[in-house]
Amino acid sequence: MSALSSETSYRWSRDNYSELARTIDIWRTVLTFSWIIWLDGKKWSYVGGKTEAKTKRRTRLRAIWLRESMLQLGPTFIKVGQLLSTRADILPAESVEELSKLQDKVPAFNAAKAKQIIESDLGKPIEEMFSYFDPVPLAAASLGQVHKAQLHTGEEIVVKVQRPGLLKLFAIDLGILKRIAQYFQNHPKHGKGRNWVGIYEECSKILYEEADYLKEGRNADTFRRNFKSDRRIIVPRVYWRYASRRVLALEYMPGIKVSNYEALEAAGIDRKNIARIGAEAYLEQLLNHGFFHADPHPGNLAVTGKGELIFYDFGMMGQIQSITRDKLLRTFFGIAKKDAEAVVNSLIELGALEVTGDSGPIRRSVQYMLDNFMGQPMEKQSVAAISDDLYDIAYDQPFRFPATFTFVLRAISTLEGLGKGLDPTFNFMEVAKPYATNLMENGSNRESGSLSTAFLGELGRQAAQVSNTAIALPRRIDDTLAKLDRGDIRVRVKSQETDRLLRRLSNVGIGAIYAILSATCLLCATLLFINGWQIPAIVASLVGGFLMLALLRLLSKIDRPEK
Repeated sequence: MSALSSETSYRWSRDNYSELARTIDIWRTVLTFSWIIWLDGKKWSYVGGKTEAKTKRRTRLRAIWLRESMLQLGPTFIKVGQLLSTRADILPAESVEELSKLQDKVPAFNAAKAKQIIESDLGKPIEEMFSYFDPVPLAAASLGQVHKAQLHTGEEIVVKVQRPGLLKLFAIDLGILKRIAQYFQNHPKHGKGRNWVGIYEECSKILYEEADYLKEGRNADTFRRNFKSDRRIIVPRVYWRYASRRVLALEYMPGIKVSNYEALEAAGIDRKNIARIGAEAYLEQLLNHGFFHADPHPGNLAVTGKGELIFYDFGMMGQIQSITRDKLLRTFFGIAKKDAEAVVNSLIELGALEVTGDSGPIRRSVQYMLDNFMGQPMEKQSVAAISDDLYDIAYDQPFRFPATFTFVLRAISTLEGLGKGLDPTFNFMEVAKPYATNLMENGSNRESGSLSTAFLGELGRQAAQVSNTAIALPRRIDDTLAKLDRGDIRVRVKSQETDRLLRRLSNVGIGAIYAILSATCLLCATLLFINGWQIPAIVASLVGGFLMLALLRLLSKIDRPEK
């Protein structure tokens, strides 16, 4: 978390908010973004013609503008932007990448307000609770800020205080966002195949959960218990006597920022070891705990002088369903056989994929990935590259990855980037390989007695499926023929050439109508002008000119070759 110098840098940084002013600010941003998207789709808006390079540049500039706009709109939209960075199905890869960079660069609020909130929530004066309270915050974020303090027992702590008026701002912003979601849900173009109201409800739920510091404290306790036997991982202890929904006291644990490579070198810390610890800790969270830190950026990770890894900020956590070994085994078998259909089905069963329409596009995409990635050596495989391809595949398709799945991908990509910064030879896939092998061996041993038993069981299931299909085949053929006989099945033949010819004839007919109407208007304008009716003549000329332009546009379409 980082703070800006001025508390009045942003219009939203205040105790009381005007619903009208917020509505104007938010809708202005939404409509501006919609206009930019519309403009980007028009070829005439590109000076010198539309090219792939110009399109990419505009897409990147639009993504940067969106990130900056989210930051200007304040806490609600900073968090919504971070959540939207998991929705590669509705945003292009450039926007996903830019929104994932959204960090809380917001002004700190007055220390007197922080003290007022602490005293109001905990019911005691500051002096009675702490022997020392630093009025200058260590850091500030969109939801709150952190002050260093000392208990009368001598223990050093940090006190996290929620931003004044935050919940009121949430209520106003989310009310406006709900109307925006409903507008786009009913939009003829943008609403098709999209559940905007569902996205709004998901964002609303996560926002209120993250604003609850009691929940964050419970998350920190759970995370700490999960790593109690791993001395390499340090998690600050929660002081529950000084905790409420808006206040949270944690053990003060200073460390070297994980991205401060020079300081790590100066402290004599093995950077390669830190990279490996981070990767192993995350794999442990995913594969064994099912409870993981969803935002492991450099600001939330530090290193002690002994080379231990410290985790901070437990507001955004993720949970995954307990992975059944049988389902996971099916996924591995599907990958080994490069069977896209088996992989997609197992991923749906695992909850790693949600199909909201035709699964054909994703099946073909997965097959492409299996053919292109799985044949590469392990050292050449990259989580970031795979996730980028997945985001490209998902954009504007009738399926989406659940937030949990994309949180995992984003977190692993972040850790992979940190790991490469610490150790240029670091490869996350190499670290993950023994975990995956161990998962297969241990899981199958527990369920089926041994890996060979599981393998034979899988072969048996596949043999049974083949035999069932073979036995049912004559009946299915007979049913199909019967349906054809009854007329229940209709075969529709579509000729593209015929369709093109019909469209061309239709356009020629419309063009003829435009030409007749245009000529009529121009003739009327001439007669009116000769008889001294200048204003009606001008109106008729304008109408005729407009019809002539429409005719020329239609003719250019007729002559243009179809793709």
